Amino acid sequence: MRILAFSMLAASLLSGCQSMDKEQHSAVPETARSTVVDSLHGTQVADPYRWLEDLDSAETADWVKRQQSYGDRYLAQIPNRTVIEDRITQLWNYEKLSPPEVKGENQFFYRNDGLQSQSVLYRADKQGKHDKVLLDPNGFSSDGTIALSGVSISEQGQWLAYGTSQSGSDWQQWQFVNIATGEALTDKLEWIKFSSATWDKQGEGVWYSRYDAPAAGDNKMEQANYFQKVYYHKLGTPQSEDTLVYHRPDQKDWGFGTELSDDGKYLLITVSQGTDPRNRFFYQELATGNTVELMSELEAEYLFLGNDGDTFYFKTDYQAPKGRIIAVDLTKPQKAHWRELVAETDNTIYNASIINNRFVVSYLKDVLAEVQVYGLKGELQQTLALPGAGRVVGISGGRDDQQMYFLFNSYIHPTGVYRYDFNGSEVSAYNIPDVAFSPADYVSEQVFYTSKDGTRVPMIISYKKGMKKDGNNPTLLYAYGGFNISLTPRFSPATIAWLDMGGVYAVPNLRGGAEYGEAWHQGGMKEKKQNVFDDYYAAAEYLIAQNYTNSSKLGAYGRSNGGLLMGAALTQRPDLFAAVLPAVGVLDMLRFQKFTIGWAWTSEYGSADNAEDFGYLRAYSPLHNVVKQAYPATMVMTADHDDRVVPSHSFKFTAELQHQQQGDAPVIARIETKAGHGAGKPTAMKIAEFRDIYAFLWHNFGLTLPERIQ
Repeated sequence: MRILAFSMLAASLLSGCQSMDKEQHSAVPETARSTVVDSLHGTQVADPYRWLEDLDSAETADWVKRQQSYGDRYLAQIPNRTVIEDRITQLWNYEKLSPPEVKGENQFFYRNDGLQSQSVLYRADKQGKHDKVLLDPNGFSSDGTIALSGVSISEQGQWLAYGTSQSGSDWQQWQFVNIATGEALTDKLEWIKFSSATWDKQGEGVWYSRYDAPAAGDNKMEQANYFQKVYYHKLGTPQSEDTLVYHRPDQKDWGFGTELSDDGKYLLITVSQGTDPRNRFFYQELATGNTVELMSELEAEYLFLGNDGDTFYFKTDYQAPKGRIIAVDLTKPQKAHWRELVAETDNTIYNASIINNRFVVSYLKDVLAEVQVYGLKGELQQTLALPGAGRVVGISGGRDDQQMYFLFNSYIHPTGVYRYDFNGSEVSAYNIPDVAFSPADYVSEQVFYTSKDGTRVPMIISYKKGMKKDGNNPTLLYAYGGFNISLTPRFSPATIAWLDMGGVYAVPNLRGGAEYGEAWHQGGMKEKKQNVFDDYYAAAEYLIAQNYTNSSKLGAYGRSNGGLLMGAALTQRPDLFAAVLPAVGVLDMLRFQKFTIGWAWTSEYGSADNAEDFGYLRAYSPLHNVVKQAYPATMVMTADHDDRVVPSHSFKFTAELQHQQQGDAPVIARIETKAGHGAGKPTAMKIAEFRDIYAFLWHNFGLTLPERIQ
C-alpha cells in the first residue's frame, strides 16, 4: 500500500509539473514576423526575424524584456531550485591559486578566496613570501562585471599593464601601474580586441594591436572588425601619439600578435587570418626597423618558442599534423635548411615552451596529458610523473629558471598547482585546494565508441561511485567539436554538484577539435561539419546502449560553436534528447559573417557568400531547419553584451522555435544582462547559470529536486 501511495504521489507531482509547463507554454510571447526574403545564389531564403538583429531598437528591447520575464517565470516555478545553488556555492567556496610567474625580484600570482567575483592579482618575493595585493578587480565595479582581460609585467618587474573588459565584451581598455608604489598612471589605451601588451626590454613602453575607433553612430556591439594594426605606446604619452609599427591596408582580415625575443633584438609578429590555426610569422629587427616575412605563406602553424641569436625555435605542424619542433637559421631561412629537433610522434603536441634551457612539451595521449622534457638538441631527458590521468595547463617558467609550475586537474580532481624541479627531476605539490568533497567518491572513466562512418571517438564519463547502469540515470552530454580546440578534462565545482544529484556527466572529443592533430580538426570543418554532429549523436546512442541513461533522461549542452552543435541536435535528432541547451550559439549560418568578428570563422565554416559553401551551410543551419514538429524542452542561452556571437543568433532561433513548436515541451530564453560570451563572468552569475541549467534539465527529465544535495 505504501508503494502504491508513493506512486500516486509521484504521479500527482509529475502531473502538477506538466500542468505548470502547459500553462507556461500557452503564454509564449508573441514575436512579429516580417516578409524579409533574401535571394542567395538563386535560392529564396526567408528571414522573418531580421528585425531582431537591431539590438538597439525599442522593439528588440521590448522583445528581450518579455522573453526574460517568460523564462524567469518558468524557472521560478521549479520546486527546490535553490538547493542546487546552495550545493554549488558550498563546493565553489575554496581558495584558488594560479601558478606563480617570476619577474625581476618579484613573484606574481592570482588568488580567489572562494566566492570573490574576480580573482585578485598578488605580488610576493621570489620565495613566495610577504605577498600583498597588486590589483583587485573586484573594486572595478559594484557587481563584479568589469573583469581583468589580461596582464603584462615588464621584464624587471617594475611596471604592470592590465586590460579590463566591461560586461563580458571583447573590447578592452589597457592601463598601467607602478608596481613598487601601486600608483596608477593616467595612460589609457582603447579600442583593443584580441591583443596582449608586449613590453620593450627597458620597460619604457608596450607594443599592442588595435582597431580603429568605430565611426559615430556605428553599433560597436555588431560592427565587423577589420584592419587590425600594431602600435607602440611610450609610457607617459597620450594614445594619440602612439607609433604605428605595422599594418597591412591590403589585408583587412589579418590580425597581429606581438612578442619580444629574450635577447630584446626582435619584435616577433604572429600574423593570423581569422580563426584559421595556420599563421604567418614575421619579425622586425629593432635596431634597423626592418621587417622580415620569415614564414610568408598560410600553410601551417608556427609557434615561436625562443631563440639563440640567429637560430629561432618553433613548434609547428608543417609536414607533421600532430606537431614537431624545428630550428630555423635566419641566415639560411629556406625550408631546405630547417632542422628537426623533436620529431612528430603518435601523440599530439598540445603546447611547448623553453624553460631552464630545455624544451618542455605537453602532449595529448588520447586526450590525457603527458609532459616530456627535451634538451635543445632534441634529446629526450625526462617524462614527468604526473599526479594522475588528467589535464596540464598554465605551465610557467623562464628561460633560465630552475623550477617550473603548472596546473593539473581532471573532471573529479580539483585544480592544483604543481612544481617541477629541473635539478631534482621531481614533480611536487605546490598548492592543493581544500574542497568540500572527496574525489575518491567519484569515477571518471574514458571509453571509446564508433561514429556513423566508423571513426573511433573518445569520451570521458563521470559519475558518483555506486551508480547503477540501469538505463535510467539523468545524464548531461557536453561537447564542442570545432576550431582546433581540444576538450581536455576540466574541473568545475558545478560538475561535482551534478554528480551529487545522481547525474552522469559525459564529454566526447568530437572531430573538429585538436585532440588528434590537424587531420582530426579538418575532419569536422567546412563541408565535413556533419561529422561533428554525427559524432555527437553516436555518443548519445552509446550512453543509451550501455545503459547509462535513456532519451527521456538525456540532456544536451554546448556553448558557442557547441551552441551550433545544440541547434543541429534539435533540428536533426529531436528524438534523442529530453532537453537541449544551446548557449551563446552560432545559429544563423547564412549571416554569421556579417557581425563583429564573425567573418573570422569563415576559415572554419565557409561562407554563404560563396556559392560552393552555401549548399552545405543551408543544409544544417539550425535557424533555417526549424520545421513544425515536436521539439525537446529547450532553453536558449545568451547575453546582452555578447559581441563575439551577437545575441541576435539566439533571439531569432528562439522566436522560430517557439513559432514552430508542436509539442508541450517548453521553449524559453535565458538572457543575461551585463554579460558577454562568457569571459570575466562574476562567480555569482556563474553559479546562478548552473543552477538554472540543472533545474531545467531535472524538471524536464520528470524528476523532483530533493530538499538537500550532498
